[in-house]
Amino acid sequence: MYKITLLPGDGIGPDITAATKRILAATGVPIEWDEQIAGECAIPEFGTPLPEQVLQSIRKNKIALKGPLTTPIGGGFRSINVALRKQLDLFANLRPARTYPGIRSRYEDIDLVIVRENTEDLYAGVEHMVGEDAAESIKIITRKGSERICRFAFEYAAKNNRRKVTAVHKANIMKCTDGLFLSVATEVARDYPNIEFEDRIVDNMCMQLVQKPENYDVLVAPNLYGDIISDLCAGLVGGLGVAPGANVGTDYAVFEPVHGSAPKYAGQDIANPTALVLSSVLMLRYLGEDAAADQVENALATVIAEGKTVTYDLGGSAKGMEMAEAVIAKMA
Repeated sequence: MYKITLLPGDGIGPDITAATKRILAATGVPIEWDEQIAGECAIPEFGTPLPEQVLQSIRKNKIALKGPLTTPIGGGFRSINVALRKQLDLFANLRPARTYPGIRSRYEDIDLVIVRENTEDLYAGVEHMVGEDAAESIKIITRKGSERICRFAFEYAAKNNRRKVTAVHKANIMKCTDGLFLSVATEVARDYPNIEFEDRIVDNMCMQLVQKPENYDVLVAPNLYGDIISDLCAGLVGGLGVAPGANVGTDYAVFEPVHGSAPKYAGQDIANPTALVLSSVLMLRYLGEDAAADQVENALATVIAEGKTVTYDLGGSAKGMEMAEAVIAKMA
């Protein structure tokens, strides 16, 4: 029995979480959910969008499935997601981008994985005003941070029969920070002689991804570039509505869709659950439940390709739970 922290989230979060739970139950994988509240709905009761008991639950269970959370404006954390990553040292952000027939895209047969460093770079939040007319943000790149994210990328490639890792940087200009990242990536690559290694300057990488994404496989990047590139790759395969995500550390892992909470659609069960379902597939693979993961992903792909029981954004008229039931029917 797996005990997993569940954060349904805000807005459409509870709707897509219910659909995903229904699908996971149909796999037969034994899961006991430890449901916690976070986000806007937690503020009236706890005075914070991220109660300490949420962190305690994840630390105890070591794994969480999370719906989208709304970050309040004007108070609390700048981002609940960033707070979770820092508190739990979730240093690796895993963002697969894969085309599924039936989802509108200009491309075919894309199968990319972006591995983004999750704790440092400009996202460390070390910034301040310099007088009244200037602001300064400090870019932090460490050998430790670079080494563990690059090794994570190569280990992922090795375990998943990937052929190549591309390090993304701007070392031609930022010779100290990005230069260190590239140097460490090159060092780590020597430990994996069976995996091809190359590097690309980030602006050229963006152009290459638009022109010939089929030339790339696993991309590893510092925090800011990884954030930008992962959304670019999501755009190549149909948008954030079909983009899963995982935040992984040495001890803990949190799986989540990368789209927003869309509060105006809350409680209507019209949101597309695909991104959270695919995030749960990543979770199943993390648990070693590969057969169940394949079962869910293949059934979901079939439902999307048929286009009969899909949500409005995929060209259908089904409710989110109806789409979930169609996926379960294909799993039988």
